[in-house]
Amino acid sequence: MSEVPEGLKYTSSHEWVRAESDGTVTVGITDHAQELLGDLVFVELPEVGRGVGGGEECGVVESVKAASDVYSPLAGEITAVNGALTDAPELVNQSPFADGWLFRLRPADSAALDKLLDAKAYQAQLDDEA
Repeated sequence: MSEVPEGLKYTSSHEWVRAESDGTVTVGITDHAQELLGDLVFVELPEVGRGVGGGEECGVVESVKAASDVYSPLAGEITAVNGALTDAPELVNQSPFADGWLFRLRPADSAALDKLLDAKAYQAQLDDEA
């Protein structure tokens, strides 16, 4: 059973989003997504400073099984990427909600965060997909 922490927001495409105190959000892929992919061998991250639209493809995670696009959950500007993943993409498997974060972005509209799924709604989606 996949972990779905409370206090985060989720997308239907299996990204998680955590609001930070400085107004940015941290984004990663969910425990469910990393379990489906299996052992990650490569992570392609967006460039810092890039503007992205909500739902726009902005990265790739590649495992021994498959490659999967990563979508920006919100419109905004990429402010940081997790450079540790270049040498250690397995961090996403080992710690998807902490050390395995993918990128941070400054949302163009912070109210858009409220439109994402909460933990209960995301768990319901996972239950429907099972």
